[in-house]
Amino acid sequence: MPRDFLKDARDHYDIVVIGSGLAGLTSANTLARAGYSVLLLEHHYQLGGMATWFNRRGGHIFDISLHGFPFGMKKSCRKYWTPEIAERIVQLDGIRFENPQFSLQTSFDREDFTSILIDKFGVAAETVAEFFDMARGMNFYDDQEMTTGELFERFFPGRDDVVRMLMEPITYANGSTLEDPALTYGIVFSNFMSKGVFTFQGGTDALVRAMKEEMTANGVDVRIRCLVEKIEVTPGRKVAAVVVNGRRITCQAVVSNANIKQTVLELVGADAFDNEFVDETRAVRLNNSSCQVYIAMKPGAGFEPCGDLLFHSEHRGFDIDAMLSRDISSRTFSFYYPRTRPGSDRHLVVSSTNANYGDWADLSEEDYEASKQDLCETTLDCLEQYVPNVREITDHVEASTPRTFQHYTRHPLGASFGTKFEGLKVSQGLSSQVEGLFHAGSVGIIMSGWLGAVNYGVIVANEVDKLLAPAPANV
Repeated sequence: MPRDFLKDARDHYDIVVIGSGLAGLTSANTLARAGYSVLLLEHHYQLGGMATWFNRRGGHIFDISLHGFPFGMKKSCRKYWTPEIAERIVQLDGIRFENPQFSLQTSFDREDFTSILIDKFGVAAETVAEFFDMARGMNFYDDQEMTTGELFERFFPGRDDVVRMLMEPITYANGSTLEDPALTYGIVFSNFMSKGVFTFQGGTDALVRAMKEEMTANGVDVRIRCLVEKIEVTPGRKVAAVVVNGRRITCQAVVSNANIKQTVLELVGADAFDNEFVDETRAVRLNNSSCQVYIAMKPGAGFEPCGDLLFHSEHRGFDIDAMLSRDISSRTFSFYYPRTRPGSDRHLVVSSTNANYGDWADLSEEDYEASKQDLCETTLDCLEQYVPNVREITDHVEASTPRTFQHYTRHPLGASFGTKFEGLKVSQGLSSQVEGLFHAGSVGIIMSGWLGAVNYGVIVANEVDKLLAPAPANV
């Protein structure tokens, strides 16, 4: 008999959370702490969404997400998860840029970037200070008409070298382009500028394992291999139930950590919403996806320190079309040393390239496998510039593409970074359309990446609590 992954699950919960990305995990944990009965449903065999990992023969463990997030993650994890999780968040020492225009290493904080912009790029100190102050002061209520490109042109006209340094890391972090609102860039960039770039020591598997333990201790009913087929809504537009693995489970509220377009158009269905809201949802643009190459060195074999994150490019200037092209000219290398996983002797490298789903979607299986092999080979060719004997010490190499991400996350077009900016409005407006229906996930670029996802999970959990919390007794 096939295993029943809903065995002993109740017929009713206060809240059902669909999907276990960082936003879903944080929403579930926050609501369980508040005393609600919470069922967390994940279709995959492990938790984490894009914050995940996989194992390969020989004891290799690969983290999938780009390993770098702002210092604010430490504060958020301490407050909404545990002090033990927060204490394992450590700073990355070296962020490198290697391209035809410049070669440099930085601690990626405001003080160091200020020195680099003044001393290496010759930008006036007053201009640098004004730029950082403006980026730091941006908030959601500011003018959203200015684009990121216009922001750079205002402070650094004609300086494609400066734009590259300031823009490339953020593009790799959340898919930003020069056409996106400057607001989305300013908020994310200033978060990183606070104190630099951080990662979780021990690996993503250790982080998610600790989060699962905390959720379980707080009473969250965690279920894997449970695919939600439908969110049921009453004629009066109230959440009634979810249908998962063919079983109906009733609830008062649903927090969807699925893609916002999937949530509205597939899980619920357009008939449950106003026509204007459906039109807005259909108009939401998905962000791009990515390709990754995972490279493991032989047990005990290593390489000299290359920094922690290395932004490599053969292209001149910041060019989003070139970054998305199948003819790859830009890569970000994440270097994993034994210190990344204390107790391990392993050195690994993950190469990330931004990508278009359409370039991979329609390939025949034969062409697809050949393209993945070519991606692996060209990545090793590039990496040899920094690890000269990499082919001799490599034990395992494999690649993922937008098709891979679509398969495992079920995100349309394998969108690694969620949606463009307009997705945030739709996400936030969900509960005004259907009572008890909420969304938390990577939307609008601001609420993307690890820190954005965690914080959005908390914001949405608080909204659910406002709806479900009993009214105070009359005094």
